[in-house]
Amino acid sequence: MNKLFAYAVRTVTLSLLVVAPAAASLGAPAAAGPACRRTAGPGEQTLTVPFAGVDYPVTVYVPAGARTTKRLPLVVNLHGTQSTGGNQLRYSDMASAADRDGFLVVAPSGNIPAAAGFAWNVPGVGTPPAGARDDVAFLAEVVTTAVRSLCGDPARVHGTGYSGGGRMISAFACARADLLAAIAPVAGLRAGRPDPLDPARVDPASCRPSRPVPVLTFHGEQDGTNPYQGGGSPYWQYSVAVARQRWAELNGCRDGARTVAVSAHVTRTSYRKCRGRADVTLYTVADGGHTWPGTPVDNGNGTVTREIDANALMWDFFQRHRH
Repeated sequence: MNKLFAYAVRTVTLSLLVVAPAAASLGAPAAAGPACRRTAGPGEQTLTVPFAGVDYPVTVYVPAGARTTKRLPLVVNLHGTQSTGGNQLRYSDMASAADRDGFLVVAPSGNIPAAAGFAWNVPGVGTPPAGARDDVAFLAEVVTTAVRSLCGDPARVHGTGYSGGGRMISAFACARADLLAAIAPVAGLRAGRPDPLDPARVDPASCRPSRPVPVLTFHGEQDGTNPYQGGGSPYWQYSVAVARQRWAELNGCRDGARTVAVSAHVTRTSYRKCRGRADVTLYTVADGGHTWPGTPVDNGNGTVTREIDANALMWDFFQRHRH
């Protein structure tokens, strides 16, 4: 489990409660037309997202200096178990990256209570509580609302997440590849649920994306929560290498894995020549814990590498992909 970060949060609530028409409620974002005006100013805000009769507050961040009529790339950033969207924005240090690189951040919260925060309803993971929110459908509505209300570019919607949020964004990519240009989970890449007959393998029926999804991921070999070699919790079991290989299969990558050292403790394993340029890349941190590479926050879950910066690497990756 992740340790929850306690922060004093100052947010401004946007008057952006826009009820989507019936077609939009299915999760298809509006087309990127020339007309666009963002009413939210720069900084951290709270966007209201209506879903299944409930209004959910969603933490968002608008970069400094963004023109109100320019469509911007959008990064969905999902928190780990026992945390919240606001805490994830700070743990990942993504606001400063957004200001530097000019993208929107959308950081919703799960809805299953977990300690002082929440967990995600990840498809195929255990038995969710009665009445648990359908988080695949909810995230589709989050994307739709954020694209419309924040002047996002629907062709450049990307996803990341930490730990349980990494598992959730992986599952969302399996189910709604039509809404994502690329994903970059941290300490949580999955490619479907473990096979009930052989948990060290992936159940192939549990992840069948409608299109190839470019994947970048980061994982520490000393991760004690989601072990690099697999095992641990029932929802984890198969290794990070198996998840990486499965996404390469799903994306039809023709080149085998190529591993190179990028620093003293970090290697990069990549698959190239994939359908739709949907490459698959894993950064392995030899001494890394259950942590976000480059974050200034120590969450108490092991070593945080300073040899690479996950935010910089994922933004470079995201810029190369759109749909």
